[in-house]
Order: sequence, then C-alpha cells, then structure tokens
Amino acid sequence: MTNSSGTESSATASAPSTEGEDRLAKAVRAAEQALIEFEIAVETFRVEVENFSRLHHQRLGPMYARLDELDALIAETVAAHSGERADIERAWEARALVLPMPGVEELFGGLLGSDGVRPVEDPNPPRRVRPGREAQRLYRELARKAHPDLAQDDAEKERRSAFIARVNEAYAYADEEALRALSAEWEAGPQPEEAPPSQAEVLYARLEWLAERKEKLAALAAELDESAIGQMMRLAPEDPDALLNEIAEQLLTQVSQREARLAELVRRPSTRKKPAAPADAAEAAAATADPAATAEPAASPDPDGPAEPQADPQAGDAASGGA
Repeated sequence: MTNSSGTESSATASAPSTEGEDRLAKAVRAAEQALIEFEIAVETFRVEVENFSRLHHQRLGPMYARLDELDALIAETVAAHSGERADIERAWEARALVLPMPGVEELFGGLLGSDGVRPVEDPNPPRRVRPGREAQRLYRELARKAHPDLAQDDAEKERRSAFIARVNEAYAYADEEALRALSAEWEAGPQPEEAPPSQAEVLYARLEWLAERKEKLAALAAELDESAIGQMMRLAPEDPDALLNEIAEQLLTQVSQREARLAELVRRPSTRKKPAAPADAAEAAAATADPAATAEPAASPDPDGPAEPQADPQAGDAASGGA
C-alpha cells in the first residue's frame, strides 16, 4: 500500500516537469526554424553583396581607371600649356591617384611568401633564440612525464598529445610561467567528468545558443547593409543588375566627355611664354634702348691734342730743285 502511494506521488511530481520540458522543446524547435529562415535571408543578401562587388569591380573597374587616367592627362596637358606652378601641382596630384607611390613598408617591409602574399607576422615573437635554463628544465620534466608514447590507450594518447602541444608552444616562447602552470596542471591529473546535464538544461543551453547566433547574424546583416556596396544596392533593391548597367552607361558618358576635353586641349595652342634666345635677347634690348644713350659721341677738338703736321722746308726745296 505504501509502495503504491509512493509510486503515484512520484508520477504526479514528474508530470509537471515533463509538461515543462515539452513546452521548452517546442520553443526550441520554433526558435530553430526562425533562425534557419533568418540565416537563409542573411546568406542570400551576403551572396548578392559579394556578387555585386565582384561584378562592380570587373565591369566598372576599368572605366574608373580610364577616368583617373584621363583626369591625369588633362591636368598634365593644362600644366604643359600654362607652366603655372598650381597647374603642375594639380597634375602631380592627379597622376598620384593613377599610380600611387608604394609606402616604405611595401618597399622594404619583408619578403613575400610562396603564394605571393606577405606572411602574417607573429604578434608575440619569441623573446630569444634559446630559452633559459629554467624553461629548459621545466620542458624536459614535462616531456618525460607526459610523452604520448607512455599512454596505455588511444584516449590517453590523444590527451597527452594535446597537452604536449601546449608544452611545446610555451617552451618555444620561453614562457616559464606557462610551463609552471602546465606542470601543476599535469600533477593535478585529468579533470573528473561532470555529470551529464538534464534535458531541461540542454534545452535552455540550446535556446541561449540560438539567441546568440541570431544576434551575430543580425550584426552581419547590418554590416553588409551599411557597407558601400550595400548602400549602393539600396538604389535598386529590386534589380541590382539594372543598376550596374545604369552606372556603366554613366561612366561611358563621362569617359567620352573627358576624351573630348583632352582632344580639345591637345589642339589648343600653348599659352606658355617661351624664353628668348641669347641673340634675340640682345637685339631686343638694343631695340628698346635710348638711341641718344647708345649712339657714339661726335669727335671734338682737343686743345691739348697733337698739332697738325707742317710742311718740311727742306722737302720743299728739294722739290723745287728737281723742277
């Protein structure tokens, strides 16, 4: 009689718990389905943004590059015509947009990897080539105690291998503090297995994970929507391909206008003042000078100058005698 009443009370107590778990399980299934639909929508939007970005670069990138080149050529032509310093500086700036100068790090920063990409630098480089004596001692002790070859079964070997990997990493950075912590961890032994959670705990944990996952997806969707490509796609949410075609037509028109402008500048005669040649400069200076200042002065009698030569009497007599 007593056993019968105990069984009935136990069944009565477990009934509310089962009903609560059923409601919780239904909530989990509903949250899972909603998350799946939301993830599909976010992934669809992500694919569209990436495709739009790729096509925008492939189809419109050459047009943008052509516009930059034409702007540089126009600025250089204007500078060649005028010779003004301001125009020359604008030409330099326009050309810099077409051919940006590499930075010092790109020129001398480091070697590229075999795949043509610069390897990612280690944020925590080793302190020294050879770790100190204390680090060597701790490492050797741990390696002797936790070596995977000392394991008796596969599970123990896997645990030891994972532990030794952590030991090797700490030794590579000569981290004595980490090696001491690993030594204490090994001496303490493996952590005891925890009791399996109840069904209600599993369901609550699942709900929390679903909520966190939804928050991450919402943040990703907001980031995509606020990106440059996302804002551009807002202009034509129903047909983004038509938007690409429209932008391409606008760029083609701008390219034609720039080319016409450049052709006009090339045909236009230069307004730049050319420096005169040395001979031309002398002639120009002589032509513009004061004639009175440049004319040679007339000869004037000098009272102290030499007297006019007089006839020699002897020469005159000789001439008379000859006659």
